[in-house]
Amino acid sequence: MSTTQAIAPGFAAQARRHPAFVAGAVLVALLLLAAALSLVWTPYPPHDIDVPNKLQPPSAQHWLGTDSLGRDVGTLLLVGAQNSILVGIVAVGIGLAFGVSLGALAAARRGWIEEVVMRLADFTFAFPALLTALMLSAIYGPGLLTSIVAIGIFNIPVFARVTRGSANAVWARDYVLAARACGKGAWRITLEHVLPNIAPVLIVQATIQFATAILAEAALSYLGLGTQPPQPSWGRMLNEAQTQLFQAPQLAIYPGVAIALSVLGLNLLGDGLRDLLDPKVARGRR
Repeated sequence: MSTTQAIAPGFAAQARRHPAFVAGAVLVALLLLAAALSLVWTPYPPHDIDVPNKLQPPSAQHWLGTDSLGRDVGTLLLVGAQNSILVGIVAVGIGLAFGVSLGALAAARRGWIEEVVMRLADFTFAFPALLTALMLSAIYGPGLLTSIVAIGIFNIPVFARVTRGSANAVWARDYVLAARACGKGAWRITLEHVLPNIAPVLIVQATIQFATAILAEAALSYLGLGTQPPQPSWGRMLNEAQTQLFQAPQLAIYPGVAIALSVLGLNLLGDGLRDLLDPKVARGRR
């Protein structure tokens, strides 16, 4: 029985009984809700500067107070969620598109092709997202696109390694050997048997890399390499708050908590999916 066939029955019922999955799903839903809400409504315009009312404490007018330029902190947090989700989706998408293709190619062809792909992955690992962002910033300038490309490039070898390792295990299965005996080609087997059976592993890895992308984008924005003014960003909010840590520490606490909860939610969701999509765990729960 394939992995996808084994995990289908009773998934929803098992998910509701899994504390980590439920907690992660709730936190991720709140992140998505905040980003979606900011597209249609915010308490104040995100670029509205009101210097006379800067560094105001939480009040009925500004629920989370204002920053050093008089901008509403709640509005900045809501709009900042858009950047986090955008970077996560695109960067993980880049990693999935190229990494899965390379990993599947390495597993299907083996030999020198597999060796070349894996050595390229090792070489790419030598350039983490921060270093790649520094190089791209020197050439094209800092910005959101620079962050997305840098994080996406770092995700490619991650997905390539995961895909290749999982695919090699599937290629050794009896039903794949039977498919080869029936005359199916390597790419047909990859599309019909390998990729569907490693999909759960890739889904779990994608949620984990999504959390990593949010954290990396915040770090790059904090260093001035990511989202540029006047577009709100959680990382840049932390950067701007460091000069008022003693006067208004909440300016650093709010974006810090937002980043922590988002990363925690995605990691919990990934852990829950790993348990629920593992056929051995699923059989143990029944």
